[in-house]
Amino acid sequence: MTTLFHPPIKRSVEIAGHKTSISLEPLFWEMLKQAAKAEGLPINALVARIDAERIQAPVPPGLAGAVRVWLVGWMASRLGG
Repeated sequence: MTTLFHPPIKRSVEIAGHKTSISLEPLFWEMLKQAAKAEGLPINALVARIDAERIQAPVPPGLAGAVRVWLVGWMASRLGG
């Protein structure tokens, strides 16, 4: 990771057979990588799961925001919060 406050980096992911891009800060890309490993999933599969959950919301957030919020929730649950 470069610095904690590095600007977002855009990367491609594949969800349900189509490619899309997500811009996340390096910290969140690293957290996503760790969460996928812990969940036993490829990153694309975890992002697809987050995407499926976010579209069920009454007012779905953007995908990048949903990934960030999911990761914070995931980390909080691992820390007992």
